[in-house]
Amino acid sequence: MLKKHYQKFLSANNGVQHYACHSHHYWPDITRDAMIAYWDDSAAYVDEKWDFFFQEKVPALQRHIANLLNTQQPEQVVFAPNTHELLFRVLTSFDLSEPLKIVTTDSEFHSFTRQVNRLDELNNVEIVRVQAQPFATFETRFVEAIKANNPDLIFFSQVFFNSGVAIGDLTGLLGQISDSDAVIMVDGYHAFTALPVDISDFRSRIFYLAGGYKYAQGGEGVCFMHCPKNVLLRPLYTGWYAEFGELQKFKSRKVDYSKAGFHYAGSTMDYSGVYRQLAVFDLWGREKVSITDVHHHVQYLQKAFLQQLSELKLPFLNESHLLTLSLDHHGHFLAFELEGDMAARLHDYLKSHKIVTDYRGNRLRFGFAPYHEVADIDLNCLRQFDA
Repeated sequence: MLKKHYQKFLSANNGVQHYACHSHHYWPDITRDAMIAYWDDSAAYVDEKWDFFFQEKVPALQRHIANLLNTQQPEQVVFAPNTHELLFRVLTSFDLSEPLKIVTTDSEFHSFTRQVNRLDELNNVEIVRVQAQPFATFETRFVEAIKANNPDLIFFSQVFFNSGVAIGDLTGLLGQISDSDAVIMVDGYHAFTALPVDISDFRSRIFYLAGGYKYAQGGEGVCFMHCPKNVLLRPLYTGWYAEFGELQKFKSRKVDYSKAGFHYAGSTMDYSGVYRQLAVFDLWGREKVSITDVHHHVQYLQKAFLQQLSELKLPFLNESHLLTLSLDHHGHFLAFELEGDMAARLHDYLKSHKIVTDYRGNRLRFGFAPYHEVADIDLNCLRQFDA
């Protein structure tokens, strides 16, 4: 689909079948030019580079993201090196000396899980974890848990990182919990620039987290959060970006915050990721590639992959092990739940045959990307695997 734009990564990994795209997409070649432009601009502007970044680069990337989320509110997008920083900024808006109840799932990203597990050690914090499985009843059970517990914070993924299962109708689910007074956070990392995303109906209600490291192909260090307008909490964990542009004014000891998304900003960060991400989105614009195009291409690859796997007739890896609710609405990786240590063994075996996958516990994951073509898929080495 876009294979010609990835030649540096593809040539550096010649002969490798890269199925760990849900963890790290290859970067388009244009991102190398973006890195050099970042260095050149930093050298040219020196002390004035912050004004240049915030007047030119940041607003441009905010506009791209607002368009991709269909919010029409670019000013509500704030950046950070990682989503954990943004998550923790919201968490510190709560008075942690008071009771705090969080409703979430058992399938959230590692930093969130570690963080809430640590908070759960406090006597005044209660974490309610709703099991993602069975997937068919998840949304009903999740809404019931919210109504039964009256939480302060609701946190869930649009696409679960350990299965690829997606929320079938995000707007519909949010509509069922709109009467809650809780802060709502949606982890969209495995959905952003993979599935078409539209949060317009709830842009004034939810915090939406994602970033460039996975499907957006901008690499690490360029994560973001769409912040609902007028949900102006007061994070304890805050930095100078949160009142950027006001530093020259006389300040009392009162801590003020921006009235837009940078209300939840932190401090100094490396802006090379912003340059890379802008280069990727600009490339997609020139090539007239939409997220719908990308999603359809990946769905086509997934079907071809499963067809080849079916033809191999492997007892240890087949569609009966596949975690899914509906492949018509699923993330961009396929996760297989296997017996014992089979996931680890298969991962190591495939790696020795230049097929890169990853696994979490007993789940082996195969991800797909715009630089894949059906002709790239070759699973025949599995015939020799000693199960």
